[in-house]
Amino acid sequence: MANDLVILEKRRGQVASVAEGFAPDAIVCDKPSVAGSVSQRACTFCGSRVVLYPISDALHLVHGPVGCASYTWDIRGSLSSDRELHRMSFCTDLRENEIIYGGADKLRKCLRELIPQYKPEAVFVYSTCIAGLIGDDIDAVCREVEPEFSIPIMNVQSEGFKGTKKDGYRAACDTLARLVGTDTTAKPTSDYSINLLGEFNIAGETWMIQKHLKEMGIEVVAGITGDGRVADIRRAHKAHLNVVQCSGSMTSLAKRMEEEYGIPFIRVSFFGLEDTAQAFYDIARHFENADMLKTVRTLVQREVGMVMSELLRIRARLEGKRAAIYVGGSFKAISLVRALRQIGVNTVLVGSQTGTSDDYSRLQAICDEGTVILDDSNPRELTHFCKMKHADLFIGGVKERPMAYKMGMGFCDHNHERKTPLAGFEGALYFAREVQASLLSPVWKFVRNEMSNEMCREVSHEQSI
Repeated sequence: MANDLVILEKRRGQVASVAEGFAPDAIVCDKPSVAGSVSQRACTFCGSRVVLYPISDALHLVHGPVGCASYTWDIRGSLSSDRELHRMSFCTDLRENEIIYGGADKLRKCLRELIPQYKPEAVFVYSTCIAGLIGDDIDAVCREVEPEFSIPIMNVQSEGFKGTKKDGYRAACDTLARLVGTDTTAKPTSDYSINLLGEFNIAGETWMIQKHLKEMGIEVVAGITGDGRVADIRRAHKAHLNVVQCSGSMTSLAKRMEEEYGIPFIRVSFFGLEDTAQAFYDIARHFENADMLKTVRTLVQREVGMVMSELLRIRARLEGKRAAIYVGGSFKAISLVRALRQIGVNTVLVGSQTGTSDDYSRLQAICDEGTVILDDSNPRELTHFCKMKHADLFIGGVKERPMAYKMGMGFCDHNHERKTPLAGFEGALYFAREVQASLLSPVWKFVRNEMSNEMCREVSHEQSI
């Protein structure tokens, strides 16, 4: 299948094709990145920041070198309807002196300086590789300072060397679990109340979803963590259902809340018309409310009707185009395959950084034969399979953008720092417009001609030699 591409022996199980009789266990996943693969997975520290960062009224303090803070500062387009403390980057800036003598004193000083100045509702102290290696007792410092300010001060055990981004998700969920259930007010919740887990309000997507939930009569107790508030998260245990959008980052918290508080959870996706409609139907069916189900039918018919005519026009222009998908979460990849099919675009390659066997089994079920499926891939593999499958468009994050442009391919940004909302019914239309603009831009005519001319010049040069 790989032709002239040499796939590292230890990675062979992470590359498969539907045409080769793909089975649920065909993809090896949930393993550390193979040395020499130049994988694009991030570290545990980065994963924890991805999940906790959108909590906008908390102070996020990185206990480590300033480079760690700059690496993860403002990495998401997560918007807030109130405070924007999460937009600021705070760091203890550990240097040689602290590495030798310890950084606990500097951490205490930072906390006692920052909390009175910014008055956060909680503080998350992120442990980094350096803090873990020198053995700073961050928990002890947090316990010491917390009574002085009467707010939660929590150590996020996110040392980067512990694993991958996925391990960071678990570290963040463990921290959130310590916050959930600490609300002492008697404020009640509706019988039709939910928490939105794993929806991070990229470009305001949470607000678009909540508008429809409100129409259904649903109360959103807490956004965990999009447009998140500490007080809301503390009372999240009073909700009657957890709705999990990003399953890779939030399933562990949902399971823990089910065990401790008896709150069931469902997995949904708000990307693409089909999955968005299904998500609202699943929520209504869970509450077994006939009026709510009727409202959802009306809502879906109205919203789909508003965008469908333009989607059909876009489909007529894009029919038969081929796309490659490589994203962080596999839940997103599954929805993107369906969303692309809605506008006539075939998926020829799909992969993720954090997929599970179940996720890849679901991908196999909806992909056409011949589709290449990858786990924890690298630029060389992605480039090779894009060329082999004659992909016209690449959907991914910022790391893949230069690669796509160098190959003369259109590119669609589906990463977490984007400014365009792509979730919900409106988001499905925005996504289709972006795909159309990327694929049909006249620039590709000139780029591909220039690439073809460059290849001809190289051949002529070799022949003259």
